[in-house]
Amino acid sequence: MAAQEGLIQDHAAFLQGTHDFQADITLLAESSLIGTILETIMLATDMRFAAVARVTKDRWVACRTIDEVNFGLAAGDEIEIQSTFCQSVRETSNNVIFNDSATDEDYGGHPIAVKFGIGSYASIPIRRRDGSFFGTLCVIDTEPRDVKHPRAIAMLEMFADIIGQGLETEERLNAQELMVAHERELARIQEEFVAVLAHDLRNPVAALDAGFRQLGKESMTDRAQIILPLMRSSLYRMTDMIENMMLHAKARLGGGIRISAVRDAPLTEALTQVVQEVRAAWPDHEITLDLSFDRPIRCDALRIAQAVGNLLSNAVRHGTRGAPIHVYGLLTASELEINVANHGQAIPDDLLRDLFQPFRRGTHAAGEGLGLGLFIAFSIAKAHSGRIDVTCKDGTTTFAFKLPTLLPVA
Repeated sequence: MAAQEGLIQDHAAFLQGTHDFQADITLLAESSLIGTILETIMLATDMRFAAVARVTKDRWVACRTIDEVNFGLAAGDEIEIQSTFCQSVRETSNNVIFNDSATDEDYGGHPIAVKFGIGSYASIPIRRRDGSFFGTLCVIDTEPRDVKHPRAIAMLEMFADIIGQGLETEERLNAQELMVAHERELARIQEEFVAVLAHDLRNPVAALDAGFRQLGKESMTDRAQIILPLMRSSLYRMTDMIENMMLHAKARLGGGIRISAVRDAPLTEALTQVVQEVRAAWPDHEITLDLSFDRPIRCDALRIAQAVGNLLSNAVRHGTRGAPIHVYGLLTASELEINVANHGQAIPDDLLRDLFQPFRRGTHAAGEGLGLGLFIAFSIAKAHSGRIDVTCKDGTTTFAFKLPTLLPVA
């Protein structure tokens, strides 16, 4: 089509993402509704070119086209506004329609029709919901067609209205999708930062732990003997939070907590070690341990020990001071069960519902922890196809970590 000689921007600019009207073109070029509308119009009118154009005071840009007469206009192609009838449509808000450019009383012999070899033509204004002008719905053919039939005009006006009404919906959906994508990217960056931060904190914490262990072997004043256990208790809580932060971030980035289950896992040794660590961190708390595992267990012992450590830390923080905490484990015919029981106030019902959600803490948490411990423990149980049950009875709160002993082979 001769109109290509007046191109200001073209389809290539759209494909490169640099078009002035990139968003408008993309909105319409990717819409299945617009494609269906244009196909329907062409079928109903027998016209061989249909398009939705973005029209401003001085610009005419094709946003979506179906071209069966090889006019050469694709999404993003632009022609001089003066070379179109759409300038008149924009200025008057009236349709421009004719069946035959050779005989029409208003447009017969019109220079634009002659220049581009237009036989029949219709241009209908498209307006947004707020009434503002967006562009035009155009159908063209090089041969005369009966496009001025009242039914054809009604159909074209209806489709122009549908397109205008749909613009806001499409734009809103696109904006929401962009917002969701932005929030996901922001969350990913935050989680990567947390993972890196937690990882980098491990080295100085490990150095402090080694220092405290060395100090414990030295002669100390009575005051130092009181302060050092308190410092080690704070360090243990810090280590606990760092490990939970790392695991939570890795789980989010990697799609969940992963376990490495092995047959005959050293679960007794792992649980004994974690209980000893908690005892060392809180020497004022009595913690009993009773494990009755009479046969090999297939599991990820280190992850289960981490989960039990989180449950145990929770019991230390929220249990009645001075009351013993009991850790006991047993095997039934089909289930492994590890219980952590402490004396104290029952967990409120409103908190119990969201107890295993991340960053949830009780009102009596005294600012300690991140609210990740129980979530991590629950996630580890879930990764083993297990669960954690909670019971509050007669002043005792019991967290029961349970998983089937007949696990599928990984």
